[in-house]
Amino acid sequence: MTSPHLTQIELARRWRMSERTLETWRWRKVGPTYIKLRGKVLYPLKDVEAFERRRRAETHSSILGSWE
Repeated sequence: MTSPHLTQIELARRWRMSERTLETWRWRKVGPTYIKLRGKVLYPLKDVEAFERRRRAETHSSILGSWE
């Protein structure tokens, strides 16, 4: 069974970015929702996945229409 939350380390690995970037995002109040329990930062997996869906890039054809 997988956890319904990701740690900062797990999310950084998932997105291939530094943990420091996630820390900066929290400070700037951007990025996915997180919770802090006893000094430990956790990202609810459902919120991470929702953030990813919102950030999904549009394909060229969906922006400009068909090339045909």
